[in-house]
Amino acid sequence: MIFAVTTAACKKEQVRAGGPPPAVPVTVAKSELQAVPTDIRAVGSVEPYSTVQVKSLVAGPLMKVLFAEGSDVKAGDLLFEIDPRQYREALRQAQGAVKRDEAQLRQAEANLGRDQAQLKNADADAARYAELVNEKIVSRSQYDQYKTNADALRESVRADQAAIETARATLETDRAAVERAKLDLSYCEIRSPLSGRTGNLLVNVGNLVKANGDTALVVINQISPIFVSFGVPQQQFDAVRRSSQGRRLPVMAKLQDGDRKSAQGRLSVIDNTIDATTGTIRLKAVFENADRLLWPGRFVDVSMTLGTIENAVVVPSEAVQSGQKGLFIYVVKPDQTVDLRMVKTGPAVNGKLVIESGIANGETVVTDGQLLLRPGAAVKAVSGVKTGEQGS
Repeated sequence: MIFAVTTAACKKEQVRAGGPPPAVPVTVAKSELQAVPTDIRAVGSVEPYSTVQVKSLVAGPLMKVLFAEGSDVKAGDLLFEIDPRQYREALRQAQGAVKRDEAQLRQAEANLGRDQAQLKNADADAARYAELVNEKIVSRSQYDQYKTNADALRESVRADQAAIETARATLETDRAAVERAKLDLSYCEIRSPLSGRTGNLLVNVGNLVKANGDTALVVINQISPIFVSFGVPQQQFDAVRRSSQGRRLPVMAKLQDGDRKSAQGRLSVIDNTIDATTGTIRLKAVFENADRLLWPGRFVDVSMTLGTIENAVVVPSEAVQSGQKGLFIYVVKPDQTVDLRMVKTGPAVNGKLVIESGIANGETVVTDGQLLLRPGAAVKAVSGVKTGEQGS
């Protein structure tokens, strides 16, 4: 039980003549065991999960804008239309070139077939005349004429084969031009690469858009899920790394406005270096943010739970005082006198402090009236108004 005391009553007791020093009225509380979460607190900033600057991959007049500024869009939604006429014409030209190349290829193949047939006949004539020359039936000059004709047709066949290879290469080049023209034509329709929220429209209808220009048409932020980025001192890095092994640490982000609404997330990224200028390491937590509570650029109070201290000794925060030698607490002994204990404190939670050393479970500590105490002073627990709230 916690009791209250008045300074006025204390002063009246002190002025009484004779007898032992009067007992000092104080409020007290019992130390107790609790399971205390160990938290790291910081100020963080909300960042989009991903950001895309939407630009055009082709040049031309901007014909249509098919979304409202500041609206939600889904991946694949049509956002802009660029004038497609010049790209349709380029596609038709490329398709015409392909048809021309196909015709040239067929012509080259027909020439090859004709010359191969002629070569076969010329080879047969040359073979017959070779036998006739051996039998002295025809002259050598007649044989040479047929052999030369066969050799010429053989070279024609080689030329036809080269023409076919050239036609096939040209055909492949023009087919690639068709695919490129189709791709350029598809770029005239600019679609959202992700689901998110659009910002302000940066280029209006009627403007000439450059291919991959310096200015984006619109910026899209993905805000569900969303990141909260925050830094922690390098002294806490080892504790964060140990606690995050095999699990994702819970993180709470609380708004800094009057409502103090909060969102729950998980630690997702530990930066790969410590900032030498600030001595901190950057962390990122991811939040589902289905209710859009968190907004890019907003500052939030971050609390990350590393674990839980089981059976921790806790006392009210007001029981811990600061002196020249450090932190101390007045402990009420069974004879109703006080003992000054130097203590080492741990984390704070819900108005209470963890006492790592100096206090045991179940001991009575003074929570108000410490200014009138010294080691060995007699005290009495008093209910009522706290010290300083009532006059003499």
